Amino acid sequence: MSSTTDSMPIATQLAKVITRLDPAQFPAALKTTAQHMLLDITGICVSARNEGYVNSAIKAFDDDGACTLIGHPTKGSVSSACVINGIASHGEDFDDTYEGGPVHAGVVIIPALLAAAEKHNFSGPALLKGIAVGVEVMCRMCAVAPTKVHKAGFHPTAVFGAIGATAGIGAAMNLSEKQLVDALGIAGSMSSGIIEYLADGAWTKRIHPGWAAQSGYRAARLGQQGFVGPQTVFEGDHGFFYAFARTADGNFNEMMRGFGEEWRTTTVAFKPYACGTMIHPYIDCARQLRDQGLSSQDVEKIECGTAEGILHRLWEPLQRKQTPANGYSAKFSIPFGVALGIVRGSAGLSDYTEASVKDAELLRVSQRVSYVVDPQNPYPKQFTGHVRVHLKNGRVLEARQGYFRGGVDAPLSDQDLRAKYLANCTFGGWSESLASQVESKLQSIFETDRIDLSLLQQ
Repeated sequence: MSSTTDSMPIATQLAKVITRLDPAQFPAALKTTAQHMLLDITGICVSARNEGYVNSAIKAFDDDGACTLIGHPTKGSVSSACVINGIASHGEDFDDTYEGGPVHAGVVIIPALLAAAEKHNFSGPALLKGIAVGVEVMCRMCAVAPTKVHKAGFHPTAVFGAIGATAGIGAAMNLSEKQLVDALGIAGSMSSGIIEYLADGAWTKRIHPGWAAQSGYRAARLGQQGFVGPQTVFEGDHGFFYAFARTADGNFNEMMRGFGEEWRTTTVAFKPYACGTMIHPYIDCARQLRDQGLSSQDVEKIECGTAEGILHRLWEPLQRKQTPANGYSAKFSIPFGVALGIVRGSAGLSDYTEASVKDAELLRVSQRVSYVVDPQNPYPKQFTGHVRVHLKNGRVLEARQGYFRGGVDAPLSDQDLRAKYLANCTFGGWSESLASQVESKLQSIFETDRIDLSLLQQ
């Protein structure tokens, strides 16, 4: 049985709240988070604009339109802008994360709302409302069946993303309650995204946010035009969570509690490293030991305490994680992240390359990293790191970190986020002058009468 005290369908409950929201009443922290997301994702898109996977997508999604492809002079349709910008923003795994999932909301919602904003002439407040609602829905869906979507073989960002994008676009376009319920019902049949990319570092994870973004747009437009979707899309016997979490049980009370009043969006984390989120605390631990004088040449073996819930994505098969197939697969390996922290003291865009996964010293250390499962690990509520290094001389060094740096317990400062943005823009070939102009434009975007993204088309 689903855990809910309200007999009203979840989609209807959501629609009732969303249609009553007024962006003028949003707390300042919510607006600040939305601005941070816009800045962060713009920089990441620019950093990836010359990558092969982005160019492949531009060639494949070549339909004409008036929507901006961030960092490119060409334009595309709403669908192509959603997909291409979604791919670019998620491609390096440098994007925002909601720790309660984990789920990457910004890489779905920002591309979806920017494309829809250009197509339908949104005002700044409408854009803010759409971003806030879309991100909030994705974050709250994580509470229904924690960890079960991943365990079923699906990517939560992908499958939750289609629903979140639908809700965000529907909110920005002021869909009626019935239109929004239908749109959410339709989005359930548009959700997709498996995690088999973990097997060999394939590119499919990169397309998930963009595909979800364009699916959300289509679902919202279909609902707007009277196409009928199932009202019980979330909790139904053949509904979303039955399909993607393989369970008929779901804590919908936790999903709905305080919606529109308590904003989980404001707890979204921003990454300091260009890799999977749960790896970050381990990299910090490794860097801490390096700063204390640890040399990679002294390492005999390394044991890491970890959560059972992340084994299938970041630890296993262990031999494959110790020797990643390519630079992309290395982004989802804790052994390789620990090696980077010890050997280089960094884990940025230039560290996850084809050359890096062939680096003899990195591989030597990575192959010495193993794990033990800690049954008390608080994942997914909190991301932690624990690294124990056994030295050749018999000594043992140890470091622990009980939080994700960049998250709610240790957020990046405005200065940190700006530095990351500028570094990403420089990596992608933008001048500091252009990057600063775009930053200034984005800071006032929610006060404008009409969204203008022309500066981003370079």
